[in-house]
Amino acid sequence: MRSLLATLFITLSAVTTSAATYTSPVSFGRGVTAGSVFGIPRGGGLFGKGDKTDDSAPLAAGTEEGKVYPAMTQEEIEDWLEHIPVFAVTDTKGQGVVLKPDNETSVFFFFMSPQMANATLQQLKSTNEEMDLRLSAFSLGKIWFRILNSDNEKEVMLKSPGSSDDGIATKGVEYRLVPDTRDIMGARMLLTMDPADGEKLKAGESLTAEDAQAAIKKAMTEAPKFKQSYNEIPVFMIAQMRMQKQPKEGEEGEAINMLPVYFSLQNMVATWQQFTSQSPDTTGMEPAINLMDLHELVKKMQEESEIDFRNVLLIPPVPMAAGGPEATTGQAPSEEEQMAAQMGGSSLGAL
Repeated sequence: MRSLLATLFITLSAVTTSAATYTSPVSFGRGVTAGSVFGIPRGGGLFGKGDKTDDSAPLAAGTEEGKVYPAMTQEEIEDWLEHIPVFAVTDTKGQGVVLKPDNETSVFFFFMSPQMANATLQQLKSTNEEMDLRLSAFSLGKIWFRILNSDNEKEVMLKSPGSSDDGIATKGVEYRLVPDTRDIMGARMLLTMDPADGEKLKAGESLTAEDAQAAIKKAMTEAPKFKQSYNEIPVFMIAQMRMQKQPKEGEEGEAINMLPVYFSLQNMVATWQQFTSQSPDTTGMEPAINLMDLHELVKKMQEESEIDFRNVLLIPPVPMAAGGPEATTGQAPSEEEQMAAQMGGSSLGAL
């Protein structure tokens, strides 16, 4: 019988083949052992339409009952996000390129996907050949509060790329963070899948072209969240998954169990399949998939909670090869990957 999770991902791949997949050279890192994935009680299913499960239920697993954990500080959240690269079109000095879709609006885009950022770069170059533009990588931790979630009435100077004049002071620039389109579609499909849809897939029934088109239409028209193409960033998790964070070199103590939260649905699916195939104890286990908006997750982190959010690990998208995330080890890094490895966020007015 075909796995429900595998069938879901096949469906997503079939209907979103034109979407770019974001890759990053950043490994799981931060003292986390990628191979330490294990299960909590069996069972699960898709987080979809009609599901009454609390979004944060998997986050609570493994926390100490009755204990209230202090809110995370802005500095802690910035550190939690700092290893996630985002990409933007800039000039050679790292100054951001602000787009004006109309006379009243000024927009600056950050992209989770370097391929989507590069597509914007190429489009701009094709119509503005005299502009010397490039892609720059920034740390999500450095821009989250200072740019993406700050008062957009802050005054900035706008001038034409390469111009020697001082520019024009303006306010109200909109900063938009754009997720990978395939992950947005995956989130919509998860939210609009009825229990009957899940049972049909779980039974291994064939997926017709009509079924795929119906699923995509339903996701596009009925999803209660992730309706925008920007500033709604889906993150995915499986309640049964954990990773282990080892003590730093020279430090004593036991390994800490961490809940991995993924930007990439593809990465999460591949990781789950890889480790369940290697563990007899997980044979036949259906994953309990949950998703949240990154903004909602950060908001919860800033409040006192019975959930220890410090034990949640945000996993950046990683390259995918035939053997899954780990099969890419040893491959020569792409230009975008080398850029992400050098991200600093020191431009855009030094943030």
